[in-house]
Amino acid sequence: MLVKIETGRRVRIKVRLQVEGGEVIEESVVEYFHGAGTMLRGLEMALEGLETGAKRKGTIPPRDAFGNEDQLPTKKMARSEFPRDAKLDVGARFTAKGVDNGQDVILKIVKAGKDELEVRLLHPLADKAIAYDVEVVKVSDPTPPPLPGEALEVDAET
Repeated sequence: MLVKIETGRRVRIKVRLQVEGGEVIEESVVEYFHGAGTMLRGLEMALEGLETGAKRKGTIPPRDAFGNEDQLPTKKMARSEFPRDAKLDVGARFTAKGVDNGQDVILKIVKAGKDELEVRLLHPLADKAIAYDVEVVKVSDPTPPPLPGEALEVDAET
């Protein structure tokens, strides 16, 4: 009996992700726990219920790929951290380098005060649809088998 992809299952897939009509952003074998929040939400939804050997192609809309703003963090920043001539209105976007990893991040102004701004940190692909091509390599129960010596205890009758 084949195991279906559902929350809590360990899943291994061959995946190709590409900005729709643009660059390939990943082409690899990936293993993850379904429903743990480590995979693109839209891809998880597309894979739900599939079994080992299944293949699927499609497109993930921006909100279900990298652009669900409701789940992205905000940060307070001083106006002085932005260029003097910048229009700092709600909705304005700026590109910055991430401090931790040096990767680009989009700062979207969500509140503008006299001296301080609140910005939402967006992924650079937040507005992009993502095309996917996936093959399910393996679906399994995440619970490993017991180690030798950890077998179920059986009460001995005397």
